[in-house]
Amino acid sequence: MSTFEADRLEFADHLVRLRMAVEPEAKRFAARIGWHASKVSRIETAKRLPDDAELTAWLEAVGASAAVSRGLRNRLRDLRIAEAAWKRQLRKGHRRRQERDAKEESAATLIRVVEIMAVPGPVQTADYARHVILSQADLLGVPAGDVDAAVSARMQRGRILYEPGRRIEILVAESALGMAVCPAEVMRTQIDRLHSVVDLPTVRFGILPLGVQYPNLLPHGYWLVDDEVVVELVHSEVRVTDPDHVAVYSRLTDRLWDVAVEGAAARALLARAAAALAAKP
Repeated sequence: MSTFEADRLEFADHLVRLRMAVEPEAKRFAARIGWHASKVSRIETAKRLPDDAELTAWLEAVGASAAVSRGLRNRLRDLRIAEAAWKRQLRKGHRRRQERDAKEESAATLIRVVEIMAVPGPVQTADYARHVILSQADLLGVPAGDVDAAVSARMQRGRILYEPGRRIEILVAESALGMAVCPAEVMRTQIDRLHSVVDLPTVRFGILPLGVQYPNLLPHGYWLVDDEVVVELVHSEVRVTDPDHVAVYSRLTDRLWDVAVEGAAARALLARAAAALAAKP
């Protein structure tokens, strides 16, 4: 079964093919149906799904048959269901989500984490995790009643750092150390926790420093868990299993390690981040 990302791209490609059959120029097609060209571009590049009215306008403009229209409407419905899966998971409780992730990580032999905006779950402190979970619940408008259980479950995920038999790599961007997702005192304790991770023999820990040239654009963080990539978005989660796409993430991770700092250099950077936090009023 294809992933949500692949399904969304396939849906967008189908719309492109229908449009190309009647109008090769996307701008002229947009003008024909009274849209801005940017809307057509976002739909065709799968950056957003059309709503029902937009899909109807598209299908009428290309003269799609009843069968094609019916099929695309059904696919759009299925995509919306998949896109809402993340929120449904949280409505069932944050603890379940943490326990699901812990089960997947325990079964993995390779875990490569790259985060640019937050400290990854397995190396979070309880207070840091609490702030992250509560802020996400507030944004999405989902219950946070099981936050204590969710924090406890997230702490249990940290056990994989000490278990032999798997390869674990954690890359954190320096920008994540200064992000105000929690009070400064909580972040300072979190940085102390990262100090202890630097020398763990079972983990390769690195920091992507500010001021260096990255080998490629890094628009989001991600997890490589064996042969699957997991990308956590604001409102949903994307899982990538296509081998060619997974290989791209693996190649990107290799390149990022080339500019990361480890060992003593990572400890020095953590110390600077902690000092900067201590200097804030």
